[in-house]
Amino acid sequence: MDFSPEIPLSLPRRPRRLRQSAAIREMVRETRLHPADLIQPLFVVDADRAREEIPSLPGQFRLGREDFLAELERLEGLGIRGVAVFPRVDPARKSRTGREAALDPGGLVPSLAREARRRGVGINLIADLALDPYTEHGHDGVVDPESGRVLNDETVAILVEMALCYAEAGIDWVAPSDMMDGRVGAIRQGLDAAGFEDTVILAYSAKFASAFYGPFRDAVGSKSGKGPGVDKSTYQVSPANAREALLEVDLDCEEGADLVMVKPAGPYLDILARVRERCGIPLAAYQVSGEYACLHAAARAGWLEYEAVRDESLLAIRRAGADLILTYFAAEVAGRMAS
Repeated sequence: MDFSPEIPLSLPRRPRRLRQSAAIREMVRETRLHPADLIQPLFVVDADRAREEIPSLPGQFRLGREDFLAELERLEGLGIRGVAVFPRVDPARKSRTGREAALDPGGLVPSLAREARRRGVGINLIADLALDPYTEHGHDGVVDPESGRVLNDETVAILVEMALCYAEAGIDWVAPSDMMDGRVGAIRQGLDAAGFEDTVILAYSAKFASAFYGPFRDAVGSKSGKGPGVDKSTYQVSPANAREALLEVDLDCEEGADLVMVKPAGPYLDILARVRERCGIPLAAYQVSGEYACLHAAARAGWLEYEAVRDESLLAIRRAGADLILTYFAAEVAGRMAS
């Protein structure tokens, strides 16, 4: 058809009508972020006072006890309702199985939980259940010294004890991130039998054997001594496999997980969306250390606008279906919302 700019098109639908002003765009916004949607990961060290910068995670620190407790109060004031706690363990305390340090009631994570509860801090404390911070080899479970295999059932038995240790100390949520078969059901059974039926299980259900974890392993000191990282492909999901990831989610739901998680978040938005469609319980996503570090590096080089890509990345994760996002951006984004 011939078109003259002097004759307006007859269009019954003009989507741009709802984009013409900031007020309209805000009113029809489909996806929103709130501080309560965000969980801040925090790294802790066994010192009264410490604030050790992590070079591969700009703006993130390993915190001593008092610094950690003060940060909990600050985050709670910003509207953040949960923190994920990750210890950096003295290498002298690590062992082949990790059992001794992981199950120590006076260890770093349980003692911090007790002190936070004594001081009346109301924020939810989420403790990772995996052995990699405590093992000499950096694997998430017990390694058979002869075959080199990560032993599933032996690892699960320790994780159940670890969950009980944490629940007794006042941890609100335990988060098994090890990817051993059957661990969610065993942990739920163990917690319930011990009277901790109110302890929440956030299962790392679709945790991929990703190359985006490097800065995190720097932060907790779980890298091997022989290369850039430990090969965890015998227990974490292959990045090529969507159906396998969905099976893991289904199994964790059946075993009693209260929430499930996809990790990493950004490279796996398709998995997030598919989990959201099939799963009725709350869904979390972990925007991992490598995602965070990439955005920082590109922004520092002047290639991307920092705040714009930060916010867009979080909106994409939320839009794909995540109810909660573990992200190193949590504190600064919540602070911006509060200002």
